[in-house]
Amino acid sequence: MKNSVAKVTGMVLLFSLALALIAGGWVNKTMVHAAGLSIIGGGGWNETAYIEWSPVSNAEGYNVYVKHANAPDSSYQPMDNELIRQYPSYWRADAVGLAAGNYFMKVEARLSDGSTVSVVSNNLSVAPHDRSGFAFSSDSPYGTGSGAYNDDGTLKDGAQVIYVNSETARTVTLDVKINSSGGVQTGVGIGEILTLRQKGYDTTPLAIRFIGKVTDDDMSGQLNSSGYLQVKGKNDDSEMNMTIEGIGDDAYAYGWGLLLRYVGNVEVRNLGLMLFPDDGISMDTGNVNVWVHNNDLFYGTAGGDADQAKGDGSTDLKKGSTYITISYNHYWDSGKAALVGLSESEEFFVTFHHNWFDHSDSRHPRIRLASVHIYNNFYDGVSKYGVGVTTGASAFVESNYFRHAKYPMLSSLQGTDALGEGTFSGEDGGVIKAYNNRIVDADSLIYANSNTGTAPANVTSFDAYLASSRNETVPSSYKAFVGGTAYNNFDTTVDTGVNSADIDNVSDVEQIVTSQAGRLNNGDFTWEFNDAVDDTSYALNTALMAKISSYTSGLVSVGGNSTGAEPEPEPEPEPEPEPSTGEQVHNFTTSGLASDFFNIVGNLSTTKGTAAYNGLTLTQCLKIESSTRITFTSTETATLTLVFNSADGTKIKIDGTSYPMTNGMVSVPLAPGAHTITKDHTTNLFYMELE
Repeated sequence: MKNSVAKVTGMVLLFSLALALIAGGWVNKTMVHAAGLSIIGGGGWNETAYIEWSPVSNAEGYNVYVKHANAPDSSYQPMDNELIRQYPSYWRADAVGLAAGNYFMKVEARLSDGSTVSVVSNNLSVAPHDRSGFAFSSDSPYGTGSGAYNDDGTLKDGAQVIYVNSETARTVTLDVKINSSGGVQTGVGIGEILTLRQKGYDTTPLAIRFIGKVTDDDMSGQLNSSGYLQVKGKNDDSEMNMTIEGIGDDAYAYGWGLLLRYVGNVEVRNLGLMLFPDDGISMDTGNVNVWVHNNDLFYGTAGGDADQAKGDGSTDLKKGSTYITISYNHYWDSGKAALVGLSESEEFFVTFHHNWFDHSDSRHPRIRLASVHIYNNFYDGVSKYGVGVTTGASAFVESNYFRHAKYPMLSSLQGTDALGEGTFSGEDGGVIKAYNNRIVDADSLIYANSNTGTAPANVTSFDAYLASSRNETVPSSYKAFVGGTAYNNFDTTVDTGVNSADIDNVSDVEQIVTSQAGRLNNGDFTWEFNDAVDDTSYALNTALMAKISSYTSGLVSVGGNSTGAEPEPEPEPEPEPEPSTGEQVHNFTTSGLASDFFNIVGNLSTTKGTAAYNGLTLTQCLKIESSTRITFTSTETATLTLVFNSADGTKIKIDGTSYPMTNGMVSVPLAPGAHTITKDHTTNLFYMELE
């Protein structure tokens, strides 16, 4: 079975010209040209449109514009320079943040003689993303998982946008509000930007756009110790208003994963994740209104257990993460697709819909305690099991296509699971309500109330209850064989964020999912599974792993490099930090005179006094807490003395020069002016004296 769709790059020029002459317009994905500048491909996707064009030999650069098809030509809007990229034989630009509708894109080439030539694309039809599921439930805290975007696909007013590629991951900058007084600090590198946002003072909508293959080496210093880019709030369910997205069809998190913790209203979309550590996208602890969609999940790195040869979880969520939607993702032979719940004690809500479980093995999902709605997914050659419930979980499984899924639905220690050694480590069971699923070539499926499975009905030891309508309530007499819990009928009592009109006909699921799951146009990675082998094998596919491990990006450069672009306005000079009694700015006075101070910005204690270490004593000092960088301005010549609380080899950088500590102390003369202190350990405290 072919598991990716090749991108159509264009029709022949004569055909497109003929259509234009006949119809008076351009047909999607046809060639358009003018005076040597030719658009060779393009199209619309979900809230996105793109064009590709042949390079012009004497062009110094390109600018690209976009407008709604019904708007006047004067309404063309310039696109961000980073959205324009060069590939070996063509250029490409992607317009994102478009509401559903028809658009035109215009590319302008600035030639070496100072003139310009431009050409307008064909009509580009843009569709909306499918915003359904628990992340969009009216019962949820934020009512949306659209992150930095409005629910019509456009950026929220005042949204910030930053671009991350292999060259900018460590240098991208963003001003972040860091205290209740409105103080701002410039974060340098995507890791530091997210760390500053963790303080909770800045909830400005933020779109983080990844371009091309970004490796763990590119992300050096930006990831946590486990290899994740951590998006973390200050407390459970903190408002983040953040979207993490890939641009085009070839954006990759390569060798690293995403960790979401304590976040609210976060979206992750259009990324390829390869060779991630442990989990690909981990929603770990206190998350709400998270929407993970249209991503490609490939192999992770092998773990220490035998069942972790392909990595561990592709999209796992646990520890109080609720109102989550996981949709339109393409799981490429995942070993463990999705864990839902680990040690929860309260009900939580999750939706899986329109995902392509492409020859993956298990956990589609594997559920503890939660109430989970699972609909319109394509289980395409699943070697172990599809949906699994334990510890009192309730799952509503409707209108999915299970093609050669060995065990479509399991409940711990009963039905099919009881025929073997048990799949779920002896945990209590749960109850599945099944409705209108298409089941083909299952090895075992036992219904509680129907003989249409692979074995006669069993009212006490069953895999699922077969409903006759989607609104049917499951009688409480049908209980988990071990644990005795009944189905909680959540789908009839709470807002799931799904209307009956959102459910596609089960006969259309394969076509819809295989064409729409994963990244734009199915991404740039192609692979053909062998159903005869891969349907039943849960071994790592060595040829697929080899292709993943050797993947190289075709991206040549980012930016239109056009001298004809409107110049960027000169940035406003940053004001000197204002004195404040808040936790981020401290007026450190050496002599007790208000006029004689140093404005220090960083993670500081409000305590001044005496500190001692290794027999060294500072009598007028400030405690510096877990910070990797602080800045301050000296109004006079001074001596900076630092005393550390640890002697484990910590080095300190003062104004870019590295100083190893000696006997727990560093002492450096300073001239008047601005200074920066950076330390290489985040756990060690130190104490600072200026005199």
